[in-house]
Formats: sequence, structure tokens, C-alpha cells
Amino acid sequence: MSSIEVRHATPEDLPAILDIYNEVIANSTAVYSVAPTTLEERLAWLEARTREGYPVIVAIGEDGVVGFASFGQFRGAWVGYRYSVEHSVHVRSDERGKGIGTRLVQELLPLARAMGKHVMIGGIDASNQGSIRMHERLGFERVATMPEVGRKFGRWLDLVFMQRFLDESGAPRED
Repeated sequence: MSSIEVRHATPEDLPAILDIYNEVIANSTAVYSVAPTTLEERLAWLEARTREGYPVIVAIGEDGVVGFASFGQFRGAWVGYRYSVEHSVHVRSDERGKGIGTRLVQELLPLARAMGKHVMIGGIDASNQGSIRMHERLGFERVATMPEVGRKFGRWLDLVFMQRFLDESGAPRED
């Protein structure tokens, strides 16, 4: 992997983030959306994450943004989940398999710990063996498979949930 800088995303990064995300939507089952998103929608997403105190980070290579990652509240409507976050990570198609996704997730872990989070969760399409292996290498464990919960490209999709404790399992919390 060439020299990669990881930093917090800015609005100027959004066109590159949009390109990466829309390529993922168009060509993979990593995201179960079927319609491309817009720059305005990505700006609203970045602003919401920032307002809520959640990070959006980018990996910068020689020719700009090559990946991005973030996390947000898991099942945010219920306060009982306040110590759990769900993350996403996406890498530009010509840069996949070079360790950029690993680096981005590694950078998210201490950010979540610093926010007092207990568990990080990833929802991964079951056919995305590369992402599943990467998460396993990073200490995530497969905790559930939900058969046929998504549909894209004319077929049913299975969703795998993986999680990693950010502190000790069963760590005490003051509620």
C-alpha cells in the first residue's frame, strides 16, 4: 500500500465520497440501495453525522480520496442501544484489496472507544467474503446471518452481522 493519510472528511471531499458510494451502489451488494445518491444527500449525511458527534473519515492517496468510513448509532431510536454503533467502510474500486479498508476501520475503533461505545457492529452482505475476512482479521465475530432480507440485481441477499467489543465484554456502565 502506498502512503495513505487518514483524516476527518470535509465538505470538499464529498464529490469523491459520492463517486465511491454511487459506484458501490451500481456495481455491488455492499449497499442494498439501488438508486444513486446525490451530492445534496451526502452533504446532509455529513452534516448529520457531524452534528451528532460521529466521525466521517477519509483515506487520501496520491490522487485524492480513495476510501471513507463512518459510524453512527445502532438502532438509534432506542436509548438502550446507546453504547453500540454500526459502521460502514467503502474503498474506491481501483484501490480495493490494498489494506485501505482495514486502515479505515482501525482508525474508527479508537474514535468509538473515546465516545464510550462498547460494541461496533457491521452489516455485511454474505457474499462479500473479502469484507468478512477483513473484519475477522480485525477481531470482529460473526453473530448473525439473516437470510434473504435484501433484494438487488434480481436476487435475494443474506445479511451477516459482525461485532467487536471495544472494551471488555460485560464491562460495567453507569446508567
